[in-house]
Parts: sequence; structure tokens; C-alpha cells
Amino acid sequence: MTLKNKVALVTGGSRGIGAAIVKKLVQEGAHVASTYVNSEDKAQEVLSEITDLGQRGFAIRADSGDPKEIMEAVEQTVAEFNQLDILVNNAGIFPAGPLDDVTLQELDRTLAVNVRGVFLASQAALKYLGAGGRIISIGSCFAHHVPKPGISLYAMSKSALIGFTKGLARDVGSRQITVNIVDPGSTNTDMNPVDSPNAEEKIKLLALDHFGEGKDIAGMVSFLAGEGGRFITGTCIAVDGGFGA
Repeated sequence: MTLKNKVALVTGGSRGIGAAIVKKLVQEGAHVASTYVNSEDKAQEVLSEITDLGQRGFAIRADSGDPKEIMEAVEQTVAEFNQLDILVNNAGIFPAGPLDDVTLQELDRTLAVNVRGVFLASQAALKYLGAGGRIISIGSCFAHHVPKPGISLYAMSKSALIGFTKGLARDVGSRQITVNIVDPGSTNTDMNPVDSPNAEEKIKLLALDHFGEGKDIAGMVSFLAGEGGRFITGTCIAVDGGFGA
């Protein structure tokens, strides 16, 4: 249990990749708080699995696009566990469609959740993270390579995390806090199932011939959160099945 007695906050931890990350951190011994927006039932399912493993869990309803709610989620985590060691910025939305059709509301919402929410959660967490603290954001393979039209806004929002992560790594390196991004490729979740109509098209873009699973992303997050990640900071690590090869 490499994360025994550590406390983590995972945003968007009620389903998909986020839920896999929560479960993996718990398996490694961490106590975990996670946020959700609409999927309260899913959040409670994850919470039950945490307690079944003998760890403490905490579900917080918080919209990462709302400045007050995302910052309060950090404060609630610390109030519940009296510490914070790991922040995983996982919450995100995936807008898609022609650039001409993107509304100002959609632009603002995407940047609020995918960029501003990460910034504010990280800023709030840094008040509590000590030496050995970890900030890990979930990016996207599309931040580096965009193979098809219709995802300009999403790619832009995830690309912004690269500059933020590199800058923040420099800002907090002297405090022995690491900051990294994990970039997933096509991953089998309820929002992107392996049996979706365009799954074969996505697989053709990979060096491997199959989708990843949530546990693949979670495994890298767990590694970075633990002792193995102590000398890794300011970088993007692809877990993308060879999408970028």
C-alpha cells in the first residue's frame, strides 16, 4: 500500500476514468474525497467500494466550472481528513463539432471546467500540500495531435494544461511538490464505450489494436502519486495505446 495514510481529492470521481482513479488510490491505501455534479448514485457506489476496502471516503457535489464550488471542495476535503497530499484534476467536458457552431456559452463553459477549474483547485490545494505533495491533471492525447476535425475547442482547453503544469512545476519545485499531466488515449468508459459505432475508426489511430481501460490511466496516476513519482515533474505522460507514436 504505497499511499497508506495519504489523502487525495479526485475531481469528477464518480464515473469512468475518475472512478477508476479513486479505486486505485484507495487500493494503495489512500483516503479519498471525490467530486461529482449529477451522478450522485454513481458517487455513492464508489463511496461504498471505498468503505468496503476499509478506507475513508467522501463524496462532494461540486461543479468544477463553478469557482466557489471547486475551491470549497478542497476546503471540505481538508476539513474531513485534516490533510491533503494528492490532487487529481480529472473533471472535464468534451465539446465536439465544427468551429462555426461553437457558441460563446460553450466556449466559456469548456474553459471554465477544463482550465479554470484545474487552476483554482490547484491554487486552493497548494495551501495544504506539503513536501511530497502531488498535483496530477488528466489531459488528453488531443492536446498534442488532432487527427480529425471538430475538436478544436477541446484540444485548446487540454493544451492549456501543458503550459500551466510546466509553469506550476517550476513554482513549487522548491517545496518538493510535483506537478504532472497524464494524457489518455481512447479509453473504454460509459461515455466512450469500446462498442460505440466509431470505435473501429479510433482503434486504427492506435499502435495497439484495442481501447485502454480506466485502470490503465489509474495505474499511471497511482505511480506518479507514490514514491515512484518523486523525481518526475513538469511533464506529460501519454497512456494512449500508441496514439502519438
